Amino acid sequence: MTTSTNAALVTVNDARDTVVVRPSRDEALKAVRTLLAWAGDNPDREGLKDTPKRVVDAYAEWFDGYDADPAKELSRTFEDVQGYDDMVLLRDIEVESHCEHHMAPFLGKAYVAYIPTEKVVGISKLARVVEIFSRRLQTQETLTQLIAEAIETNLQPAGVAILIDAEHQCMTTRGVHHRHVSTITTRFTGVFKTDEALKDRFLKLAKG
Repeated sequence: MTTSTNAALVTVNDARDTVVVRPSRDEALKAVRTLLAWAGDNPDREGLKDTPKRVVDAYAEWFDGYDADPAKELSRTFEDVQGYDDMVLLRDIEVESHCEHHMAPFLGKAYVAYIPTEKVVGISKLARVVEIFSRRLQTQETLTQLIAEAIETNLQPAGVAILIDAEHQCMTTRGVHHRHVSTITTRFTGVFKTDEALKDRFLKLAKG
């Protein structure tokens, strides 16, 4: 994210393709001060003086996925797969995201698989795609779908399988206050959607 004091036009690189006006850093700092005062504390007291700066810096890190392009990460592929046509699976990819309803974190793991056809991508790039989409505001359902769509569009595999298992702090620290409840979302395309045995193998390998 930009740290300029001037507002900038930013295009969000996802299915919504939204253009937004990004406020200046000074405006963001003032907004945090307003929230501190609204919460009932004094933004000028010693312990809170630097809090706006720390919060804005944290937001720049938590939401830097808006400035990254998943397609670019998946653009460098390798076509010499030597006849490999089985599943490529990454397990236990860390998910650190924020839901769009309360801007509260949801934390968990992603399991990503695809069946290559003519090309494969470096495995670190798959983890990077998860990270990019995670560092934006959305629901877990949308996050799951966006990851699958990016892989399918850019790699054109025979199929994609995604599973995300995460705990939502909007549920554990507010509202119903139910801890240790996780949400599982899945997305299957291509052969993972039509071949039940392949889907079952993915699920067993992912959670095994």
